[in-house]
Amino acid sequence: MATSNNSFLERTFSHIRLAWREATDNRATLERLNLSPELSSDDEAILRTWIDHCLADKGGEIASRARAATLGQSYLELDPIGQQRFLSILALHYDTNRVDVEQYIERWQEASDDSRAEAARQLRNVLEPPRMKLLTLFNELPEGIKFLVDMRAQILSLRKQHPELKPLEADLKRLLISWFDIGLLQLEQINWHSSAELLEKLIAYEAVHAITSWDDLKNRLDSDRRCFAFFHPNMPNEPLIFVEVALVKGLSDNVQTLLDETAPVGDIDQADTAIFYSISNAQQGLAGISFGNFLIKRVVKELQHEFPHLKQFSTLSPIPGLTRWIHKQPAEELEQLPGGKALLPHIQDQALTLTMEQLAEPQLKAPLSKLAAYYLAKAERVGGTAADSVTHFHLSNGAQIAQLNWMADTSVNGLNQAAGFMVNYLYDLPNIEKRSQAYLSQNKRSLSSSIKSLLSS
Repeated sequence: MATSNNSFLERTFSHIRLAWREATDNRATLERLNLSPELSSDDEAILRTWIDHCLADKGGEIASRARAATLGQSYLELDPIGQQRFLSILALHYDTNRVDVEQYIERWQEASDDSRAEAARQLRNVLEPPRMKLLTLFNELPEGIKFLVDMRAQILSLRKQHPELKPLEADLKRLLISWFDIGLLQLEQINWHSSAELLEKLIAYEAVHAITSWDDLKNRLDSDRRCFAFFHPNMPNEPLIFVEVALVKGLSDNVQTLLDETAPVGDIDQADTAIFYSISNAQQGLAGISFGNFLIKRVVKELQHEFPHLKQFSTLSPIPGLTRWIHKQPAEELEQLPGGKALLPHIQDQALTLTMEQLAEPQLKAPLSKLAAYYLAKAERVGGTAADSVTHFHLSNGAQIAQLNWMADTSVNGLNQAAGFMVNYLYDLPNIEKRSQAYLSQNKRSLSSSIKSLLSS
């Protein structure tokens, strides 16, 4: 039962349209902004005049906010081509004025000691693109911060084809980083009694293991499970990032078993381990603004308080880059890697051609495990960090690569991305900070004895 993301986002846009319509109802003295859906060249001139009026506070602050609400509502009513043109106008015509910057740099350089501070203030003002004021006006409107988060998501999807949007995206990211400071976020538990709207969003935003039905969701929120999310005060009904946790005995080594709806509910009094099996970023517009490390640490504290008998905190994580990395290895280099020689007969045109039945054969477990262990423990990106993005995330947060699990995810996605492998990253609380610093400063990865054994065998 997957909810369509497009229709889901359209409903959130409808909430914003309604809120902004109310914000513009009392603007009797203001002209209306009627734009064609595709934002024609004639409309561009009208739009720029309207933006200029917003930036100039023409008619006062209340009038500027009403115009900004009308402007935002008009943006939501444009078609995709019109929205792209709207964004390009903001990017190209409301950027920092180079001539002004050069002039004020010269003033600052020539200023006396007494006037240098004022010259520096003036320089800072002209360095700020005019569009930043408009973006701030949007934020002050009902649901304005959600509007800007979604606007950045659109820009991120467009910037390859429209590189002129990159400075606008960078401006938005800078604003959002300041507005989404971790100190402002609220940690909340989501359970089966949460609002239907929030539960629907959990289904739509789950990015690791798709929630296939309401029964599936109910199973993930049962008494032996926990789900926590960060929220922003100005987006109270929108999770920013959420984590799903299973309370079990020992390290879980198979996600299908963990998510089995027919399995009996676990006895939480006997549980000694919290398994973080899914961490999903819910807002595409906040990509690159990290909350995950803070979320894990906050949730560990919550669980320790509720269940003092828990001894271990671990993930059961995908290895999304494994098969892609194998495909990229030249045959002569792959042959030299642990387990690589045994896999060469199964590689054609640099692609691993194993079926699920072949992946499950015991004779392939050893070479595949060795190669997967090498990928996690040794493979690097440019800059020396772990090649796998999930590995990098958990090592940055101070985790240990603890246990490699064969045939742990036999879904189509799990087989295609990682030949069915998953990995446990162990958060050994006394050592988190030390391990995080060792990885970030020296690229030193903490490995369990079982991982070391795979590498040396």
